[in-house]
Amino acid sequence: MFSQVLLMQVAIAAGVAVLATGLFLAPLSDQLDDQAMRRALAIAQTTAAQPQLAEELTSTPPTVGGPVQAEAERIRKASGAEYVVVMNTDGVRWSHTDPERIGDVVSTDPGQALAGHEVMEIDSGTLGRSARGKVPLRDADGDIVGAVSVGIEYDSVRARLLNAIPGLFAYAGGAMAVGALAAYVISRRVQRQTRDLAFSDIAALLAEREAMLHGIREGVVALDRGGRVRLLNDEAQRLLGIGDEAVGQPLDEALGEGRTTDVLAGRVTGTDLLTVRGQRVLVANRMPTDDGGAVATLRDRTELEQLGRELDSTRGLIDALRAQDHEHANRMHTLLGLLELEMYEDAVEFVGEVVGDHRATAEQVTEKIHDPLLAALLVGKATVAAERGVALWISDRTLFPDQLIDPRGLVTIVGNLVDNALDAVAGKQHARVEVELRAEGRTTVLRVRDTGPGIPAEQRELVFTDGWSTKKPPAHGKRGIGLSLVRRLAERQGGSARVAEADGGGAEFTIVLPETLAEPGLAPQPGLARGPRLVPDSGPPHEAAVAGSTTTKEESR
Repeated sequence: MFSQVLLMQVAIAAGVAVLATGLFLAPLSDQLDDQAMRRALAIAQTTAAQPQLAEELTSTPPTVGGPVQAEAERIRKASGAEYVVVMNTDGVRWSHTDPERIGDVVSTDPGQALAGHEVMEIDSGTLGRSARGKVPLRDADGDIVGAVSVGIEYDSVRARLLNAIPGLFAYAGGAMAVGALAAYVISRRVQRQTRDLAFSDIAALLAEREAMLHGIREGVVALDRGGRVRLLNDEAQRLLGIGDEAVGQPLDEALGEGRTTDVLAGRVTGTDLLTVRGQRVLVANRMPTDDGGAVATLRDRTELEQLGRELDSTRGLIDALRAQDHEHANRMHTLLGLLELEMYEDAVEFVGEVVGDHRATAEQVTEKIHDPLLAALLVGKATVAAERGVALWISDRTLFPDQLIDPRGLVTIVGNLVDNALDAVAGKQHARVEVELRAEGRTTVLRVRDTGPGIPAEQRELVFTDGWSTKKPPAHGKRGIGLSLVRRLAERQGGSARVAEADGGGAEFTIVLPETLAEPGLAPQPGLARGPRLVPDSGPPHEAAVAGSTTTKEESR
C-alpha cells in the first residue's frame, strides 16, 4: 500500500507540474508576442514623429545614401529593430536594411497605414517572420505622405521563450521534488496509521465492521469530538428510538434532554450506568477515542429487570405463604386444643372469627376499589404489610370504578409506590401506609402516604431520576428505576408525578393520570370517619396474598 500511495502522489504531482507549466507557457507566449508588436509600433511611432522625415521623403529620391535611409538606419541600430522601412504613398521603399531593396515596392500591403490607421501584427516579409508595427507618416500640414514600418525579428521572441523554458522546468522540477518528498512523508504516515494494510484489506475490514456493528445485539453509538452522532448501528436505533437522520446531529438534538443524553455525552461518568429510554431499561458504557470523540455501548436490561422484579415478588409471595403456613398451624393447634377440652362452642366461634376476618379484609377492598386487578394487588400487599408489621390502610376518600383503559399500567404504579412506602416505614413503631385512589371525571388521582422519615425538599426531584437511590442494590441488579418508571408512565399519559411531605410527617406521592377511564367514573363519596384498615398490626395474613404476584417491584428511595 505504501508504494501505491507514493506512486499515485508522485504521478499526481508530476501531472500538476506539467499542467501548470503548460498553462503558464501559453499566456507567456502571447504576452511576449504582444510586447514585441507594441515595441515595433512604438519605434514606428517615434520614427514617424521626426519632423524632417516627411519633408525629406517628399524632397529626395529613394537612394542608398539619401537622408531618409540614414535616419532610418540610425533609428534601427539605436532601437535594435530588425528593419525600419520608410515608404511613400505608392509603397516604394525609401529605406531598408538591404540597400538593394531601396526603390522597390514593399512586399506586404501598407494600405491600412496609408489610410491613417496604426497596425500591429506578426507577418512574413522579405526578411522572414517578424513582429511589425506600421503607422502613417504625415507632413507639417497633417497630410499623409507615406508610412513607417518597423519589424522585430520573430525568431528573437521565440528565442526568449525558449530561453525561459529551462528555468520554468527547473521550477517545475523543484516543485515536483517537494511534492514527491511530501508524498513520501504522507505515505509513511498513512502506512503507520493503516498498519501497512492494502486498500483491499481496508475495504474488507470496513465491510466486516459494518456487518459486525449492525449484526451484534448491543447498541453502539459513535460520537465525534464535537458531540455529533457519527455512527448508529441497528440495535442502537431500536433501543434509542431514533433513525439514520440522527447521524450528523448533535447528541442533545438527536435524543433531547435527559439522563440518557447526559450519559452518552459523558456528563455523567462511571461504568454500567443505568438509564431509562422510553420503557426500556438500558445499561450504558462510554469509552473516549484518540481523536477526541467517544464510543458508547448500550445493553437492554428491560427483560432482566422484569425477571428481577418477578423474583422479588416471588420471594415476597414465598414469605407470605410461609407466614400463612405458620399462622395456619397456630390456628389448627388452637382449634385442636379447644376440641380436646370439649369447648365446642368456643371452637365454632373461633373458626367463624377467622373466616370473618378473611372475608372482611377482601370485602373492605372491593367496596372501595371495583377494578379486580387493583383490588387483588392491594389485598396481596396487605399480606406483605402484615408480615412486616405495617398497617396498610385504604383512605376513606377512596372510590374507584372498574373502567380503566390500561389497568396494568396503574397496577405497576401502585405496586411500586406501595413497595417503596413499605420499605420506608419497615421497622418503625406505629408504621402505616395509606392508599387513596379516586376518579375525578376521566382522571385518576392516586396518593400513597407513609409515616416514614420523608424526603428532604432538595431531593424530591432526584427520587424520580434514573439510577438514584439511597438503598443497597438487590442481588439481581441496581436500584433507582421504580420511581423513574412511575413518572414516565404518568407523563406518557399526559399526567404528572410528584412527592411532598405528608401530614404528620413522612412522604406523600401524588400521581395524576388524565383520560385513563373509558367513561366518566363515579364521584367520590364521603366514607367513614376512619378508613378501613386492611390488616391489623398483628392481624393474620390470608390467602389473597397470592394476588401480590401481579405487581412489579421497583425501589428508588
